[in-house]
Parts: sequence; structure tokens; C-alpha cells
Amino acid sequence: MLRCDRVYEKSKQRLKLREVGYSGLTLLFSDINITPTLVKNLLNQVVSADPVVNYKDLMALVQLTHRAGPSVRLLVCKKLYQLLQSQQDAAVQISRQMCWQETLVRLFMRAPGAGEGPAGGSRGGDSSSTASLDLSRGSGPPLDKRGFLEASFVGRTIVGTDEERDTSDSVGDSRSVDSLDTGELLSLGDTPTPADGPKAPWAGKALGLSLDLTQTRLYEGGDSGSQTPGSAPSTPSPLETTKPFPGGGGPPSEREAATSSSFGEDSFLFSDDMSLGESFSSLERTEEELSRMLLEVVLCVMWRGVEGSDDAAWLERGQVFSALTKLGTANELVLPVDHIKLSLLERMLEWAVTDNREATAAMLPQHTENAVRLLHMLQDFLQAEGLVNPALWSEKVLEEAVTLMDSLMVWYSSGAQWLQLSQVGIRLLLGFMAQDDMQVCAMATAKLNTILQTKQVETQDEACYLLGRLEGILSRSVREQTETYSFLIPLLRTLLSKIHKLLYMELHLPSLPDTNGSPSFFEDFQLYCSSPEWRLYLDKYIIPYMKQYEIETFSQGHETMALFWKDCFEGFMVNLHRRERERGESKIRFQEQFVEPFSRRGRQENLRYNSMLKQLHSQHSAILRQWKAARRGLVCERGPWADRQQSEMHWRVSSAENYSRMRLKLVRNYNFDLHREASALRDNLGVQQQQVCAQSLLLEAVKQVKVSDLEEDMLELPEDDPGGGNNLGESEEAGQKEKLVLWEDCELVTVVDVTPGRLELTTHHIYFYDSSTEKEEGVGNDFKWPLSQIREIHLRRYNLRRSALEIFLIDQTNYFLNFKKEARNKVYSRILLLRSLSLYGTRSPQELLKASGLTQKWVNREISNFDYLIQLNTIAGRTYNDLAQYPVFPWILADYTSEELDLSDPRVFRDLSKPVAVVNERNAKAVREKYESFEDPTGTIDRFHYGTHYSNAAGVMHYLIRVEPFTSLHIQLQSGRFDCADRQFHSIPATWQTLMDNPNDVKELIPEFFYFPEFLENGNGFDLGRLQISKERVNDVILPKWAKSPEDFIYKHRKALESEYVSAHLHEWIDLIFGYKQRGPAAVEALNVFYYCTYEGAVDLDAITDEKERKAVEGMISNFGQTPCQLLKEPHPVRLSLEEVEKRKARLDTCPLSIFEHFTELKSFFVEGISDNVPLVKAMVPKNQSHSFISQGSPDTLVTLSQNGLMGTHSWLPYDKNISNYFTFIKDPTVANPKTQRFLGGPFSPGVEVTARLFVVSHDGKLLFSGGHWDNSLRVTSLLKGKTVGQHIRHMDIVTCLATDYCGIHLISGSRDTTCMVWQVLQQGGAPVGLCPKPVQVLSLPVSIMHLAVSWEGRLVVHTCIEGKATLKDRNALHVYSVNGKHLCTESLQEQVTDLCVSGEYIVLGSEQGFLSIRDLYSLALCAAPMAMRVPVHCVSVTKEQSHALVGLQDGKLIIVGVGKPAEMRSGQITRKLWGSSKRLTQISSGETEYHTRDQN
Repeated sequence: MLRCDRVYEKSKQRLKLREVGYSGLTLLFSDINITPTLVKNLLNQVVSADPVVNYKDLMALVQLTHRAGPSVRLLVCKKLYQLLQSQQDAAVQISRQMCWQETLVRLFMRAPGAGEGPAGGSRGGDSSSTASLDLSRGSGPPLDKRGFLEASFVGRTIVGTDEERDTSDSVGDSRSVDSLDTGELLSLGDTPTPADGPKAPWAGKALGLSLDLTQTRLYEGGDSGSQTPGSAPSTPSPLETTKPFPGGGGPPSEREAATSSSFGEDSFLFSDDMSLGESFSSLERTEEELSRMLLEVVLCVMWRGVEGSDDAAWLERGQVFSALTKLGTANELVLPVDHIKLSLLERMLEWAVTDNREATAAMLPQHTENAVRLLHMLQDFLQAEGLVNPALWSEKVLEEAVTLMDSLMVWYSSGAQWLQLSQVGIRLLLGFMAQDDMQVCAMATAKLNTILQTKQVETQDEACYLLGRLEGILSRSVREQTETYSFLIPLLRTLLSKIHKLLYMELHLPSLPDTNGSPSFFEDFQLYCSSPEWRLYLDKYIIPYMKQYEIETFSQGHETMALFWKDCFEGFMVNLHRRERERGESKIRFQEQFVEPFSRRGRQENLRYNSMLKQLHSQHSAILRQWKAARRGLVCERGPWADRQQSEMHWRVSSAENYSRMRLKLVRNYNFDLHREASALRDNLGVQQQQVCAQSLLLEAVKQVKVSDLEEDMLELPEDDPGGGNNLGESEEAGQKEKLVLWEDCELVTVVDVTPGRLELTTHHIYFYDSSTEKEEGVGNDFKWPLSQIREIHLRRYNLRRSALEIFLIDQTNYFLNFKKEARNKVYSRILLLRSLSLYGTRSPQELLKASGLTQKWVNREISNFDYLIQLNTIAGRTYNDLAQYPVFPWILADYTSEELDLSDPRVFRDLSKPVAVVNERNAKAVREKYESFEDPTGTIDRFHYGTHYSNAAGVMHYLIRVEPFTSLHIQLQSGRFDCADRQFHSIPATWQTLMDNPNDVKELIPEFFYFPEFLENGNGFDLGRLQISKERVNDVILPKWAKSPEDFIYKHRKALESEYVSAHLHEWIDLIFGYKQRGPAAVEALNVFYYCTYEGAVDLDAITDEKERKAVEGMISNFGQTPCQLLKEPHPVRLSLEEVEKRKARLDTCPLSIFEHFTELKSFFVEGISDNVPLVKAMVPKNQSHSFISQGSPDTLVTLSQNGLMGTHSWLPYDKNISNYFTFIKDPTVANPKTQRFLGGPFSPGVEVTARLFVVSHDGKLLFSGGHWDNSLRVTSLLKGKTVGQHIRHMDIVTCLATDYCGIHLISGSRDTTCMVWQVLQQGGAPVGLCPKPVQVLSLPVSIMHLAVSWEGRLVVHTCIEGKATLKDRNALHVYSVNGKHLCTESLQEQVTDLCVSGEYIVLGSEQGFLSIRDLYSLALCAAPMAMRVPVHCVSVTKEQSHALVGLQDGKLIIVGVGKPAEMRSGQITRKLWGSSKRLTQISSGETEYHTRDQN
């Protein structure tokens, strides 16, 4: 592209990275892809892209190869060498680049794995990144020599403090003084993909080019010039020692981790690319050539490129040695550091000789100055490093140094500088003479002898120095008997002759052998040098003066060189910082201009790709579900391909509730697990002890977040919310476009799991999208509901945090959603504004209870004890969705051993005024003493009576262990195993006895004890183990003796709950759990104080910042238990007795008596003129009729339907103001006038018997749903207009029966085509307006059922008729089944049932023989003698108050059965206007038209 003429110049500049530079690019390369091909191409681009080479970019590429193998580095060195040879200014340009010394010297570093053992293994760190090194950290032997810097700084170096050294660990690291860490970036070659999604196809390493951005850091662009290098905390001490050289190369991750402190990404040590076919020998040759080539490059730049001979130039050259020292301290180089330095000095001496020899007159001073500085540097290097490494005193150095000094004529020049240089030269010669190398020693001795022969020794100090040093060498050679002695004797002879008089040797050394041509001087002096005279002379006169001379002559030079090296090192570090900052800035620019746009586009493509994959996955999952459902339908026991051996069916509890919040239903469990492994792992050791231990570990964390004062959970709603207020009325319009109002991340809390997801609120619907990664068969807990379906919405707590909402829908489903604390109220406010719900929910639970009127209803016996308790639990925040806040019910009985249960005996009941733990008086004393003796030293934990709680997750699972999903939850709590059998819930009498004996066991009951018999049976056949003592296998729960079956236990237990004793004392238990005895002094007095963490508001989880710690505390709260919200702060009122209720009803005009409480006093009244001589097939009062405020007390609608389709809507009141307990009926005037009569549209199919089963009236009395039509349709008729408003044809045959659920939300239709369809009733403004065009579900039920009714609690009453039997009794039977299909009882009937209905605990039946009978729902026994209606009965129903039964007869009469207790006319009658009538009530009452019936004998 760069060579192409069609590419714009602007694009070419962008390709050349002119704005950002190559530094940013090189920082982002992945180490594994730095190959020769890549480097060649990049080099060609940098070198050949422009006529003038950009050396800054070239040096960036050199830095890139620091992480590559020797072959790649050699490639770069050759290119640099070619440039230096071919371009005159190349060396100068390179020397002008920032920190070029470190860039080039780092190429000497050996790649990991290049050798064996410590020399070749990967190293744990990079010395260049470390400012202070500790010898004690070395795993290998430390270097036994001092660095030349160390020698230079003897006693004067500035060593940083530990803190300074630590902060200076990384020069280029993002944590250095002038840089910042902005976190990790994404890899260009590895675009981000979601955790659960596949990797994008472009995520591979295309063309071997990959940029690894995972370790990059951004550098700030500030200037560090405000800090002097000497004071900067990141300036390392020159006194550096070794880092360990661990042997062996670890995995790349370890190497990367070990080098994470090195400066910049270029300092990482990476493995060489061995795919190039390098063997070990070829690797050595490559390293040898690399070192040779690199020496030439470095020498050329530092000697030819750095121009001048001033201090600045030599600081630049000295930084090469600083870089070598720093790099070599803890890194292995291809050559030893000393060897590299020596080679550089040798070549520099050689070049200095050449320069001086060939210099012009103009350049001679500069070359001379360079030569002088070089000789001083050489002397400092040899005196420091040479002391510990004699090999540095090489023959070549001696030869070049002598040649250079001879060319400078230092021995004979005058002046202080030359004198000093000559002294340095003599010192060097003496140093070489002291070496063991004979050749070096001989050359140095000969040279010094020559000099002394022609040079005069001027001073006594100099003479002492020469004699002392020479004698030291001579003495050592004598002791060691080396040949050096023979070299030294001529020199000694010359020296003694020069200084004999100067040092007064005649006086001090009379025995000194004659030096003038004595042939035996060699042997004589050898003996003399060990004489006392000679030793005394040396020690007393020579040695002290020699030392003094050395100090005076050479100490200044040492100090000068020490300062020089210090300046070099600090200059090097400053340049290094600046270079790294420039690289960081380059990287930021590269990221902004290249990486981020690429990553952004990659993310977009990735999201698009993953969205497509998700759609495919959802589609496949949906298809899979449909196939599985189809297969189940085809091979089930009633399917066409039914398996002969049906697999055993297993069940789990459904979340479906009835209006009393009973979860009665079991559903098929297609993912059943028998948990054999959990049974096998069962262990009788106490798991509870482990839990206590875990809780004790969290105690400190909980203490720290204790909340002292409890605030009410109140919510201030905005007065004017533009987001929601404007949509208040519009949202009801069906045609309005749906708009998103808000969305929030949240968690859907269910009894099984906590599912993360997103809640979206629109103007019409509420949506939840499951975002969990694990979804069963690809389907999560997504849901969508119209806002109009919301019945209630409550503020909730979750893990003692005020962060949750519980939404209740009209069909009794509910959802528990947990939000971030601040988001909860926002979502709640918007839902209220959109839905226009009652604002009760915005109040505290106490106010909500007061506003609901439930307490007064319970006191007046308008609701049952069960309903009141379940509603109290709901208001107090108890929910089926959270095991830690499960509804709590009381133990009510104390007798579990008698053969019969006598509910009239108070002794069979538990004392409800005390906590269950102290019902036994013996426990009360121990509990009280425990409370009074407890004292927390920290003052955090308040006193408490019980360390456990009456309601917690473990307790719920304890009771429900036999039904899924609680079995699985129990196993999960017990770490994958069943708890041991003796601790399981296996016997109700034994559980009660344990409570009586153990004051620490305070478990109350759960609602299932009063309605759900299935939890007492091991229907799934789990292996629950054997009891330790009796070895009896635990299976079904052992029942009290007075219970014959689980159903019998539930029935009698529920009867006990509703008994007179419990009604009279239940308020005392409510005070303990929900009322004023829950907290404060009353709780202490009642022995009812629990551990403080169980009370709402006691712990502020948001104060715990550590995520793991917060999760642990949440788990502890969840398992430990939570006390319900306190609903009452004063004593709860007492319930009225039955006698008081009777008296109250007698005083009220509008309280009709229930027909089921006065079987012996029933009377029948008739109404004529509705459907004369045409059978009346439907007569009912819809139960949910709404009235406006001004029409309260006005009549309800009573709907009648004749066999010919005549519809009537009459007025009905269940009472008469004047005649007590009678009713008021106002006939619809349209039924008698042929002109105004309203008939059901469309003919019925021929042969279809028009009965009550074909018709359903909506709960508000506005719509009539009908079947039996000729076109197989299901029709919707408006009762007000008398017109058909809907027609739905989905069945393949005639619709034969219709029914509605208790809520009025769903309609069920049955047809001759053997299918049932479930339809959703459309709601608008809370009122039914029609049916959805498509059914919700289609069921196949090929069975002949004549009549069917469902009770409040789900009991199914079925009437069957078997054809071919001779008598009515053999043919007709009544059956009762539980909601889960268990047969409970059967009763043969002596009559042909035409219609039946269930009301409360009773069944009302009408027969073809003309009898109306009432039977008990549980036993099917007659409650009273059947009432004879004289003609066949066609329909029966009971009014919503249970005050009257409506019976439609074959002759068209409407019979109304009520309690006949006429009282005298009351005084002070009030004339009231009825809706649409000005007649007095007595004038329209039908109470006097009695229908005389005959009792059946």
C-alpha cells in the first residue's frame, strides 16, 4: 500500500504511524509472534518507507526485539550495522535517541531457555527494573566481586531507604512516579466474547500478527522534570547486587508473573521461537555473532555517534556502562558484563590510538581530551573490577594503553595534567606487574624499567611509592617462588640506583647488596629482602609514605570518577523515565486511533454474532421442548403410543396458589433424581457443628455492621412524575403504542434459586429477562405480565436489606424481586403510577395491616383463623419465595398420643401465650437463667433467650424433606448428603416431645401442616436412612394415633386450628410473633428474645465492602432465620365467641344466616314468571360484582337462563329489611315482555341437551360464555346488551361443558372431540371484556365425566354414571379426589344427579328425581334430609354469602332456599329506595311466597 500510487498520502502517513509512532504499536505485540518475518517486514517499512530513516521508529523496533530470540536480535543488529556502514550520520542519529544506551545494551540479554541450569533457565525478574537488590534474596551464590560503580562509591554512595527502593522497583512500570495505571485493555487479536458464547471466528492470530493488549498500561503525559534525578524516589541506588537466577524454565504464566515488575512490556523475558530450527550449537553460534555484531554497533554509536569530548559527551558514553551494570545485576547476558565492558574499553583504546595518529591539527585537542578521559576511565575500571577479576588485566589492554600513552608522550610532557596522567600510567603498569600472567608481567616490567631509566624520580614520596609497590610484588614472588622475581630484578636495580641517595639508603641499609654490576645481586637480594634490616626500613619509612602518596595522588581521581559514575547513572535513569513516558503517550495515541475503534467494532460484531447464536439457541431449545412435550404426550399412559411399562411418575410442589395462599398442587417432575449418592454419603457426624463454626467466623463481620435503631420502611412517592403520570390513563388504551418506562438489573428470588436478570417496565407490561448462564433446557425464568394483572405490590426485605418487591397478580401468582437498594423505590413508584394501585403498599406493614381491616374481620369471624394467619404473614413480609422468610404457623395441639382427638377439651391444646420452647414449665427456668447470665464483653451482642430461631431455611427443609424441590435443597444445605435419620423429621409425636424436652429447639410450624397432606408421605421413595437405636427405616412421617391417614391428620389439624379454644387464644401467639411481645420489655418478660441478627434492620449489609464477606453474612442470615416485621405495638384484640357473633348478627339488618349452619331450619321460596314451563338451566349470583361508592348497598345481579336461551338479569339482595333472614328479589321486567326479551344468539346443535354445564357467567355478571352451538364455537354474550360480542371456533366438535377458575382469569371448555381448552379471559380496567383468540393450553381427556366441581382447597367432586347398570344406586356414584388425583372417598347415589356445586365444605346436589341434597365434602355424608322440589332439578348454585341456594326447576320456577327464622317487624323502619324502584322493600319481597316441599323419608 505504501508503494501504491492510488493510496492517498494521508493514508500512507497513517500507515507509517506518523502521528503515534511505533512505540505504541510495539508495546501491544504479543510475545509469541515476534518472528524474523515480522521484524524484517517492519524494518523494511521503517527503513524504506521514507528517503530519510526515522531512527525513533527504528529504535522502537529494536525495543520490540528485546522479547525475541537471538536470531531475531541478530537480524536487527545486522540491519543497524549496515546502516552505520552505509550512512554517515546513522551513528549520530542513533545517539540522539532517548535512552539509546539501554535500548542497545538490552540486546545482550540472553533469552530464557537458551542454556542449561542457572545460565539458561528463565529468571524470575529483570535487573533493569529493580532499583535496590538484596543479596539475601538470591537463591544462587552472589557475585563475589564488586561492581565498578561500587568501587567508585567507597564510603560515599547514597543508598536509598527501603521504602525508596521499593517504590523504585520499576522504572517504566505503570506505578512509577510519573505514570498511572488505567487497567487492562482488550487484545486486538482476541476480541471479547461473552463467557457463555463461542469465540468469534476472527479472534485467531491472523497472519501471525497479534497485538496483546492484556498487559498494557497507559502513561500520563506529564513532565517529571520537577523532580531532580537524585531526589526522585524511583532513582535506584548505584550499589546494586544480584537477584537470584532460578534454574529451569517455568511455564509462561509463571515467567510473566515473575517479570511483572519490570519496566515496560519490552522488558519481559520470553522464550525464543524454537520453530526456526535452532539447535543448541547453532544457538551458541548465533549468540556469539550477536555479541560481536552488537559490540561493534554500540562502540560505533558511543565513539563515533556521540560527538565531542566535553562532560556531556562522556556522560552519554558513561551511560552505556551504567546500563550494562544495571542490566547485568540480575539478568544473564550472552557475555559476562565485565567481559563486555572490557571489550568496549579495548576497542575504544584502539580507536583512540588511531584517532590520535590520524588526527588533523584542528581535531587533535578533542582526540587528546578523549584519550585522557578514556585512560582515567580505564584506570578506574581496572582498579575496581580488576581487584576481584584478574582476567581483566589483559595483554591487549596493556598493549593498547601503553601505545596510547606513548603516542600522547605522557611520560615526558610537562604540566599538572600530564603529570597526573603519567602517575596514572605508572599505577597501571604496577597493576599489570602484579598479575599472575607472566607475559603481562614481563611487558609491564620492561616498560616501567625503560621509563625509569629515562625519567628522573623527583620526590621522596614518589620514590617510596615505587619502592613499596615494587617490593610488595617482589616479596610475593619470593614467597611463591615464581619467575616474576627474575623479571623484577633489573627493574629493582634501576630503581635502587635512582633513589639510593634520595632515600638515604646508605644510612638505613648498610647491608644492602651492591647494585652496580654485582654478578651475585640476584641471589644476594633474594636473601636480603627477608632480613630484619630491610623489613624494618620498609615498615618504618617506605610503607607509610607509600600509602600517603597513594591517598594524596589518587583519591581525588577516585572521587571525581565516583561523581562521574553517579551522574551517568542518574542521567541514565532520567532518560529511561522520559523514554518510557514517551512510549506510554505513544501507546495512548495508538489505542485511541487504532485499538479502541477496532475493539469497538469487534465488540459490535461480536454482540451481533452472539445475538444470532442466542436466537438460534433459543429456537433450538424451544423446538427441543416441543419435541419432548410431544413425545411425552404420545407415549404417556393415555397416549396413542403408550409404553406398556410406564415409568414411575415423580412429583414436585408447584408454585400455584389458591386465594388462601395454599400451595396444594403437585406437578410432574421430569428431572427427578432419587439422590442415591446423597443417601450413600449420609454421615451421622454432626454437620450442625460445622455450621456453628462457620457462623462464629462471621461474628466479627456482623458485629461491625450492627444497626442500633430500626427505621420504618416508608416510601415517599413523587407528587408529579412526568415519566409515569402522563401514562396513567393512556396505558389502558388498547391501541396505544407500548413504550419502555424504565429497566433495572435485579434478582428473581424463588424457593429454589436466585436468578439474576433484568426487569423492564413499559406502559402496558412488566417483563423479566433471565440472564443466568445456566438455564434448564435453555429456558430461564423469563416472564411477561400485563400491568392490569397486578393485584398487590409489597415492599419487602431480603437478607435484612430493604431492597426487594413482591408482586402479586390477580391469578394468585407472585414474584419476589431483589434490586439494588436505591433502585427498588424507583421501580415501585413507577408501577404504582402506571397501574394506579391502592397506595396501601406505600405504608409501613403496621399501617398496611390497620388499613386492610383484616383484624376486625377476624375478630368478627368473617375470615378463618388460617386465612388471618396467612395474611398476617404476607403483610409482615413472609413469603413462599424465600426460605429464610417462610410463613410461620403455631403448634396448636399438645396431645399427639390419644386414640381420639377431643377438640372440646382445652387440655389437648398448647398454651399459645408462651413461646413453644417454654410451654414446658421446666424449660422456662433454664431459659431465664441463660438470659440473665449472658454478658457480651464487647457490648455488641444483646442478651437473648434462644440462639436458634422458630423459622429458618433449615427448619422449612426439615419439615418438607420428602417433597421436591425441598429434598434437593436439604441435600445442598447438608453438603451433598442427607442428614442422619435421627435428626430428620420422621414423627410428629416425637418432634413435639423433643420441643418439650429441649429448650433450645424453638421451631414453630409451617402452613403446609394445615392443608398439604402430601408432605407427610415419602411419595418419591427417597432413602432417608434408619434410626440409630431401633434400626427402623424412615419413610412416611409417623402420625398421631388419632390420625388415620395424612388427609385425616390435615383435616383434624385444620379443625383444631379453627376450634373455639384456638380462636379464643390465637391473639396471644400473634402478640409473640407479630405483636408487642416481639421486642422490648414485653418480649423479655415473655421469654421471647432471639439473637439480635434475626431482627429486621439489625445488620446493614451495605456497610460490608468486601464482596466475599458480604456473601458469607448473607448466607448466615439466610440460614439462621429472620424475625417477621412487627405489626402491632399494643395487645391484639380478642376474637368474638360464637354466641357474641350470633347476637351481633341479630342486631344487624344486612347479615343473613348461612344455610350450612342451620340445616334444620331451611325454607324454600319460589319465584314465577321468569321462564314459565321452560326449564331454568342457569341461576346464579356472580361473586365479584363491583359497586361504586354511591351505590353501596344496592342490589346485586342474579342471572337466569332458560333452556330456550332466554336471559334474565334480576336484582337480588340476600336480606330483607323487614323480614329477618329473608331476601329481596326484583324480577327483570324484560323476561315477561316478548318485545324486550333477550335470547342467546345462534341455535344450539341438534341433539345437545341444554344444561347448566354449557354456560358460565363472568364474575362481574357482565358476560355470558356459552357452548353447545352448531358451529362448534364458544360464544361470548353481553348480558347488558343481549348481543354476541365474541365467537371462537377452536374445537373440532361441539363444546359440551364450560367452567371457570375461582379467580375468573381462565375459562375451561370441554368438547366431544375429547379435548379441553384453557382460555384466558381478557381484562380491561380490571373487568372481563372477552376471551383471547387462542387458547392457552389444549388438553386431551378421553374420559366420560357427567359433572365436576372444585372446592376452595382444590378437592375435586366427580359424579359418574355407568351405563348398563339396572338400578340408580349401581349406576350413579359421587367421588372425591384430592387436587393431586388421590382418591379420598366414594358414595353411591340413589338418584340421577343433574347438577352439583361446591361451597365451602359442602356439596349441593340437584337430581332428576326432584331432590336437593347437601353433603359433607370430606365424608360425602348427608348433612340433612334431602329437600323434595317435586319436579326435576336442572341447576343449583349457592350465593356468595352462603345465605341461599338457588335451584332452577324443569317447570321454570326459581326456588330460593334460605334459613327460615322470621322475626317480628322491627320498629323504626326506614323507607329505602332500591336501585330503580321506589317501592318499599316489603312490597317487592318474595319472602312470603313459601314453596312447600316434602322431605324425603
